[in-house]
Amino acid sequence: MNVSMWIKALRIIPKISREEWERLDIISRWLIATRSAVFVMTFLSAAIGGILAFKAGKFDFWLWLLTTAGLILAHATNNLINDYTDYIKGVDHDNYFRAQYGPQPLEHGLMTRRQLIAYIVVTGLLALAIGVYLVYLRGTLALILLALGAFFVLFYTYPLKYIGLGEVAVLIVWGPLMVGGTYYIITGEWDWNVVIASLPYALGVTAVLFGKHIDKYEDDKRRGIRTLPVILGERNARIAVLGMLLLQYISVIYLVLTGFFTPFMLIVLLAIPVFTKVWKAYTSPRPESPPEGYPPEAWPLWYVALAFWHNRRFGTLYLLGLIIEAVIPRFIS
Repeated sequence: MNVSMWIKALRIIPKISREEWERLDIISRWLIATRSAVFVMTFLSAAIGGILAFKAGKFDFWLWLLTTAGLILAHATNNLINDYTDYIKGVDHDNYFRAQYGPQPLEHGLMTRRQLIAYIVVTGLLALAIGVYLVYLRGTLALILLALGAFFVLFYTYPLKYIGLGEVAVLIVWGPLMVGGTYYIITGEWDWNVVIASLPYALGVTAVLFGKHIDKYEDDKRRGIRTLPVILGERNARIAVLGMLLLQYISVIYLVLTGFFTPFMLIVLLAIPVFTKVWKAYTSPRPESPPEGYPPEAWPLWYVALAFWHNRRFGTLYLLGLIIEAVIPRFIS
């Protein structure tokens, strides 16, 4: 057991040699192979759904925990499938972007195809087992949600990412599907207001993916991977990200003005200092080398790292605002 590596893998995507890999325990390997540092985005979506269920007076901790575990395992499965598919299609060869910022298990010789397939099967079956149990509890709508989730897990990398629909899929998954689905599993009720409330956070996750695809814009373009940034063009894609970040704040303000949220939710405005720095970077061309003080292990991530920084700050404040909204009225009453 290497708990320090578990923590590191949950914080960043660590660069690691084959010799270091061989000394790791199975949990560390799984966390690194699945790029577990990004699971925080899935956790926050599930947490938002859970807090909204608590606010409605219908929270069930075990159902929330089970749903969250299923979503994270599904996310992990998708990341593994993504690496496997890109490898067999030759996308990660010749120092491609993905192979630069962190270990690609197959490209870097850390795992064989059979081993990675085993990771995919075990992780996917665990996610599916949880999903089937939740369908048993909640019925037809849960089955539809499970089928949609399985579709995006299996087909995000190909063909959706190749035809400009990957970003749209992420907006749907991290918003209505995860937040709305978590709320439904816990409460047994589908609520369109919850779906609307999922969008401020889902826009942030989509912006992160946009940032990643802008960073590897030239590589994707050469390889015929038509992500939405490739279709829009690099400059227009950067503008689109800034539009999504603005919409996060505008949508929260709208939900406050309409009375769905209380003014407590304006706590998200505390993320504006980060937003202004991200804005400045996104209105400028990508630097040729890491700026002074930039973590060397993060390079060549640039636009995605900035979007992730804002998403973590905004998402944390959004979550905190929801917790305040859910808890304060109970003390007042």
